Amino acid sequence: MKRLWSLIGFLFVLAGLAMIVVPAQAADDPIGVIKIKKGEPIHVAYWMVIAGADASLGTDTKRGVEIAIADKGGKLLDHPIKLSGQDTGCNAEGGQAAATKLASDPTIVAAIGSNCSSEAKPGAPILWKAGICTVSPSNTAPYLTAKDRGPEYDGYLRTAHNDTIQGAVAAKFAIEKMGVKTAATIHDGSVYAEQLQAVFVETFKKMGGTITAQEAVAPTDTDMRPVLTKIATGKPAFLYMPIFIAAGGHISRQLKEVAGMEKVVVMGADGMFSPDFYKAAGETAIGMYHSSPDFSAFGDAYKGFLDKHMKKYGEKPLAPFHAHGYDAAMIVFAAIEKVAVKDADGGLTIGRKALRDALYATKDFKGLTGNITCGPTGDCADPRIAVYITTEDNVKNGVMPDKPFWKPY
Repeated sequence: MKRLWSLIGFLFVLAGLAMIVVPAQAADDPIGVIKIKKGEPIHVAYWMVIAGADASLGTDTKRGVEIAIADKGGKLLDHPIKLSGQDTGCNAEGGQAAATKLASDPTIVAAIGSNCSSEAKPGAPILWKAGICTVSPSNTAPYLTAKDRGPEYDGYLRTAHNDTIQGAVAAKFAIEKMGVKTAATIHDGSVYAEQLQAVFVETFKKMGGTITAQEAVAPTDTDMRPVLTKIATGKPAFLYMPIFIAAGGHISRQLKEVAGMEKVVVMGADGMFSPDFYKAAGETAIGMYHSSPDFSAFGDAYKGFLDKHMKKYGEKPLAPFHAHGYDAAMIVFAAIEKVAVKDADGGLTIGRKALRDALYATKDFKGLTGNITCGPTGDCADPRIAVYITTEDNVKNGVMPDKPFWKPY
């Protein structure tokens, strides 16, 4: 009998230890948990475009993440932070492939990405099906955080602005600052470009303007003269082309070769606001406008970030979303710190839905880009959009302008 009671007591001790090792709030997570042993890293992954014509966009945001990790001392809850990633190519196929690879790795706690909205449309649902939340530093397409986007995007958030804001700013700039009454648009079929030009068109019309053409090119097109000739027949005073670097460079170089387009005011957006666009367009980029995040509205810590960036990489940022990458990483880290449960053996247990809920509960987080509060569909940005003009010095020195030409506020 004494042995029996000893055995029962031993079993109760084991049960108690089990409850300590796998706490109820983590073990009961409806999506599942990540178990991280003592000394093992907290694995965060990026999926960004880091090769090809648009690589500056992904390199820029990846560097923001790397600086965030450095600012955390490379550790989180006494565990090293591991960063791995996949190239996305800035297209739907690349986004799907990258997300599929990440989803197959059960050690990934959360993801940061993607860059291009066309990548996120197929990729974010793949990650969420695997229980992996993702926070994008540069997706801006309205669809991704629309009320009717569907539950497959419930694990998706972004620190970038929503293009319902950027498109409206571009239209206001055209009418209020440039005084034009007619405009044409060019998109490349991507979710980002098509939706952004649609917002521009809607706002431009509401403000009394006339849209003379809405044309499309393929990202791989090199001869833009036919579409530019077609646009020229409508005699627009303004051309809005929120596309990417390669196609944008070809249009910029060929624009003045087309009769009737020599004096058109040309404006791009944040997708090609990069020194790499200056390389693609050459001197034809001089005098062109871009809508993009307003760096001058960022918090006081942004200057320190730029100093760290220069010291670490030996150059200024390559695109507009480096600070958004930093903020995306920081809200992920804060959410992990909030929900991770320390096990008795020094390990961690992280509930996947708990982490998702903590991200969505982000409120008044002091980020580089402003005060970050996440809404019910994942919009977290404190959006400030400005318009920049490209100067001869920008092209010659290969650096983006850091002071806005015009602000809508």
